[in-house]
Amino acid sequence: MELRQSLFWDTNVKTMDLQQHKASIIERVLMRGSWEEYREMMSFYGKNTVREVVLNARYLDKRTLAFCAAIFNIPKTEFRCYKLALLNPPHWDF
Repeated sequence: MELRQSLFWDTNVKTMDLQQHKASIIERVLMRGSWEEYREMMSFYGKNTVREVVLNARYLDKRTLAFCAAIFNIPKTEFRCYKLALLNPPHWDF
């Protein structure tokens, strides 16, 4: 799996371990990656691994959360990031 440097602007892609850093890689590709990067990530990690990572993610934006809920056929209320967002409501949500 090849990682785009501009997608991981805050880390050195060459030193990233694909298994050790799989949670951050999956989250970043889902929120900011292209469709090709998404397909490559799904084929590399597999649907079950990606499903477990997104269910336990501390933060996903609203669009990514809705996408993952639809793809994996899981209600949004089952995601950890949704539960954490309910505990910490923002001041203004436009």
